[in-house]
Amino acid sequence: MPAVEGYKMKIATWNVNGIRAREAQFQAWIQQDAPEVVCLQEIKAGPLQVPPTLCELPDYWCYWHGSGGYSGVGLHISRKVSVERPEFVHPPFDHETRIVEAKVGGITFISVYVPNGGKDFDAKMRFLTSINDYIHRKHLAGEQLVICGDVNVALTDQDVHPKERKPQSIGQRTDERELFQKILGSGVVDVMRKLHPNDDQIFTWWPPWRNMRQRNIGWRIDYVLASKQLSERISQCVVLREIGSSDHAPVVATLQL
Repeated sequence: MPAVEGYKMKIATWNVNGIRAREAQFQAWIQQDAPEVVCLQEIKAGPLQVPPTLCELPDYWCYWHGSGGYSGVGLHISRKVSVERPEFVHPPFDHETRIVEAKVGGITFISVYVPNGGKDFDAKMRFLTSINDYIHRKHLAGEQLVICGDVNVALTDQDVHPKERKPQSIGQRTDERELFQKILGSGVVDVMRKLHPNDDQIFTWWPPWRNMRQRNIGWRIDYVLASKQLSERISQCVVLREIGSSDHAPVVATLQL
């Protein structure tokens, strides 16, 4: 990672809802914004199904972790911040190709896609519990983390438009919110909420009907979580609602190095 005083790193996360459907949009976005770290979720493609143009991005070390038309994550690291290809690994609790990590310049970057829980809510809770344990172990080992992805939980009612608030519906249930708060208690910070504590109009996912995205009637379920020490160096976190045709929008945080 460049040892340049004042260097700013953009860290982005986006649930693309199918990378093959979003190929041109993804290329245009990263060419325009050039984030140094790109975390993707729900790529819905195995490595051999990803369009070749996306496997050969000249400015990135690319890693695709999928198994077909369901789930899957990606993690791409700019060659500007890593001269050599990082090692991409998966924790033991990874299933359905939902999590990948890589360490660059003393920071562990993680792309994660939490199950939505509609078909198997217990599996979602087990996955969130495993993430909590995983963060705890990483911090005990002295690692600094940036975790990006679709957590499929709106942390509080503030993170859901009033027209979409449905007490005890999946994604808003008390038990999953409490577990998410426990994860934050493991030493990571919800960067967006830290920077915008009172903004109740920040959403990252919108139901794909009735112009909900255009009307900004949605949920905030995509997050950048950072170890406390790193969170103090994140100066900006924004939702790019105008980017792409996925039902999610990219979220981009700026880390001052």
